[in-house]
Amino acid sequence: MRDPATLAAACDATRRALPSIGGFVHAAGIVDTESLDGLTAERFDNGLAIHLRPVALLAKLLLPDLAANPGSAIVAFASINATLGNAMNPIYSAAKGGVLSLVRSLADRLARDGVRINAISPGQIRTPMMKPALDNLGDAAFTRRILLGRIGEPAEIGRTVRFLLSEEASYITASEFVVDGGNISSQRM
Repeated sequence: MRDPATLAAACDATRRALPSIGGFVHAAGIVDTESLDGLTAERFDNGLAIHLRPVALLAKLLLPDLAANPGSAIVAFASINATLGNAMNPIYSAAKGGVLSLVRSLADRLARDGVRINAISPGQIRTPMMKPALDNLGDAAFTRRILLGRIGEPAEIGRTVRFLLSEEASYITASEFVVDGGNISSQRM
């Protein structure tokens, strides 16, 4: 994700492997928990190069393919941290906030080619990226603020992605889908 040349090569390889391209999902991510104390220009640039920049570059690279396929769609991963912020990972939070703004901006441009773009903002999902925090702190450290009282499962995010890429979401663009079990709206302490 960090290297634009790699993105172009991946698009070319995808074109050779598939008869057509009707959508893509940008779900790459890293966690940098060095907070403000460990922030460097290099770390900041790395976060943006993984979380934010590829969404725009891939949309540009794949636009001819997507425009040629009616009903094409893009799904970009943001995070509830884009809304809540998080002192432990300000780079991640800022980049994910940028994803939300970028999705709205790209939607305005992509619509003329019939391409939809939306964002998913997951909450606490039981993924490899979340595993160290869950192992160290336990589920209860997170579930006390989640209205549904549990950590989400990857399949729950996958169903949302599938919906947004499908014809069933044909009139949805420039939107954020928060899939967090009620974490953002929670007033629980």
